Amino acid sequence: MEYHVFSPYSLCPLGAHVDHQHGIVTGFALDKGIDIEFSVTADGLVDMESTSFVEKITLSVSAPVGALEHNWGDYLRGAVWAMQQRYSLTVGIRGVVRGSMPSGGIASSAALLCGFIMALAKVNHINLERMQVVELAAQAERGYVGLNSGLLDHACVTLSHQNQLLFLDTDKSYTQLEPFGGVVSDEDELPFKVAIFFSGITRSLTYTNYNLRVKECCTAADFLMAYEDNHADYEERILRRVQPATFEKYVSKMPPRYARRARHFFSECERVKEGLDAWQQGDIDEFGELMFESCESSILNYECGSPQLIAIYRSLRNIPGVYGSRFCGAGFIGSCFALIDPADEDIIREQVTRDYLSQFPMYEDAFRTFICDTHEGVAFVE
Repeated sequence: MEYHVFSPYSLCPLGAHVDHQHGIVTGFALDKGIDIEFSVTADGLVDMESTSFVEKITLSVSAPVGALEHNWGDYLRGAVWAMQQRYSLTVGIRGVVRGSMPSGGIASSAALLCGFIMALAKVNHINLERMQVVELAAQAERGYVGLNSGLLDHACVTLSHQNQLLFLDTDKSYTQLEPFGGVVSDEDELPFKVAIFFSGITRSLTYTNYNLRVKECCTAADFLMAYEDNHADYEERILRRVQPATFEKYVSKMPPRYARRARHFFSECERVKEGLDAWQQGDIDEFGELMFESCESSILNYECGSPQLIAIYRSLRNIPGVYGSRFCGAGFIGSCFALIDPADEDIIREQVTRDYLSQFPMYEDAFRTFICDTHEGVAFVE
């Protein structure tokens, strides 16, 4: 093949479920991800295969994009659709997509979108800034695929740097990269590995309660604005437009469901601030404890987490050598991850496997564990 793009999977240690409300988040890319190898098609056809899915995807970059087909090609069609809104596309690509892990909370759709957008931009001689890739990928997922996601996953896939934590204010599209302990050195290694535990269950987030939770958060903002009688002051009904003091003032009046959603948002944004400070100080124990607190709030206040994911998380919480853990991604399906002491890797892997399969033996063939390091954002491979 003529070209090769590596687009990493990514995770969010702190900042769960707040990006669609324009909250503050953190994340990093992983050294596992999606490889897209391709060559140019002068007739404008996209002709792609995947080693993970049976469908072969064919479309034209110069023709109107058709309706959703509810397969992995929807992300390719969405990328073309988003780029067509801004650019004239005439050149297509032919190639293969290879994923190194099962999709399930590791931002695999964002990795595919960002990598494919980079590929199309390359062959069509379109120079994209990194944040433009993020915005196009998010536009594709919201406007075409139909998932009301924020910028988190796409930003982590695109903007990350190895051994650094990405901080993103999704309201202002402000980003900063923070080295662990406040010292930049390419030779330094992080004091942890990233362990990912795949439950064996995966499906598209559009078939979960993801979009419902987004609406519930917006409704929570609506209640709080109504109590303050300040609807006219805001165009957006999102929780970022509400002051934390307003939530504390009126939380007792809110319907319990919407109070829980708002409580998660405000407490999670505070955990991001505390976690960023712990990271800058090189305090992995405090950072990990905040991750545990984040996952507890995800379960109790945001009300996500399948029985399978909760079982993995509960196991990790009780094993020495695990600094912190929470659900991957939206936390409805897929995987759980932890920051672990590399010296305890084998013990942790064996204990979680025993605990999980004792409760869910039907997933013995599908349950898998992956140990990862952090990595650079999406890029072409020489």
